[in-house]
Amino acid sequence: MSSPILFYSTNLSSELVAFSEALLKGQAPDKGLYLPEQMPQIDLTELAAFKELPYHEIAYRVTRKFLKGQIDDENLLRIVKEAYNYPVPLEHVYDRNYVLRLDQGPTASFKDFAARMMSRLMQFYLAKEKRSLLILTATSGDTGSAVANAFYGLDNVKVVILFPKTEVTDRQRKQMTTLGKNVHVLALDAKFDDCQALVKKAFSDHNLDYLSLSSANSINIGRLIPQTIYYFYAYARLCKEPGEEIIFSVPSGNFGDMMGGIFAMKMGLPVKKFVIATNENDEFPKFLYSGIYNKIEPSLNCISSAMNVGHPSNLARLIALYGGLMDETGTIHQPADMEKMRKEIYSFSINDEKTRQTIANAYQQFNLLLEPHGAVGWAGLIQYFTDHPEDAAGDRLAVSLETAHPAKFPQEIMKILSIDPALPPALEGLEEKAEVCLNISNEYSDFKAYLQKTFE
Repeated sequence: MSSPILFYSTNLSSELVAFSEALLKGQAPDKGLYLPEQMPQIDLTELAAFKELPYHEIAYRVTRKFLKGQIDDENLLRIVKEAYNYPVPLEHVYDRNYVLRLDQGPTASFKDFAARMMSRLMQFYLAKEKRSLLILTATSGDTGSAVANAFYGLDNVKVVILFPKTEVTDRQRKQMTTLGKNVHVLALDAKFDDCQALVKKAFSDHNLDYLSLSSANSINIGRLIPQTIYYFYAYARLCKEPGEEIIFSVPSGNFGDMMGGIFAMKMGLPVKKFVIATNENDEFPKFLYSGIYNKIEPSLNCISSAMNVGHPSNLARLIALYGGLMDETGTIHQPADMEKMRKEIYSFSINDEKTRQTIANAYQQFNLLLEPHGAVGWAGLIQYFTDHPEDAAGDRLAVSLETAHPAKFPQEIMKILSIDPALPPALEGLEEKAEVCLNISNEYSDFKAYLQKTFE
């Protein structure tokens, strides 16, 4: 029997740990992010067997590759069945171009795919170790609601969510602030990057060690592994034959979704190209082009609010997988293999005007209803086809990810299309619910004082 996969820190100064420790810690002690020491493989024969399997069964087979020897098969199968009890539609647009709709979960966001499984894995290990956790999560929109929903009501986990109060929609905010119980929500007059910086600082503050802090952001490896699954699912459902190459377009902010795809490719999924579409926070497209990395401080406020990130945390993981070393501040100590990265990744920035135009065009041309994040992904794919006409042929398989339900952005959709998207069950009744939310400053001392007072 092969040994369980261990996880190392991107900063290379922390010890190797088992998955359970990486999951419950969130961030490594040296402020790096955990990555698997070796990437498990799925060969084409195994991939072909995925074609007729339900989503939860594919989830079981993919995650078992990482967790074998660290959780028993019976509990893993139970967890994936509980986590993935909703549809995962692949919407045909034209030729062999599809939209993967990741907006059908309990909070109508792709973040449900990671948060629901991560919460159940945490529950399993916490119960085993008779421990409790305080989860700190920064959000620019959908992460907060997905994490709040996934951990809501658990007696051994408390959750604190920080969000930039002027950069989320009313419905996104209410999905977090109307729960209560073990979910605590803090609004800051700040940017997402500021919220994330407070969370990271708390993790490295030894005065708070007694709180047993962890993260549910995509800095946690427990968020990334579940996000590999839908890439395998989409490919298995749509490929004509195993080995055929696919193009994925991924709207990207903190790059957790993108890293799930890169993991899948490194595991053997036949990906021709990843299109990484950002909004006007274009630090990554510029880096990919020039090899020079500059954060955007402060990040720009775009209508694709969940992607308003001026320094993606997961970029450190991407650079590590391409042989480089970037620390948590964004400083590159060892350059990545940029030639290989450019061969496998194309990146383009989509501004708000183009985003709105894409929403209008997709609906008029194809009756395809997109929200701002999905529109950035679709626009990125169209731009890639423009720049690479050889890949725009009718027989080339391509999938663009839709990451949130259009009903979460009713003002923009109404303004652009003059229609009010029908509410999914996850959003019904939100308007009438009372909100509980605390405004705090952007000073770390105030955040620390809040944690010490509230969870002493």
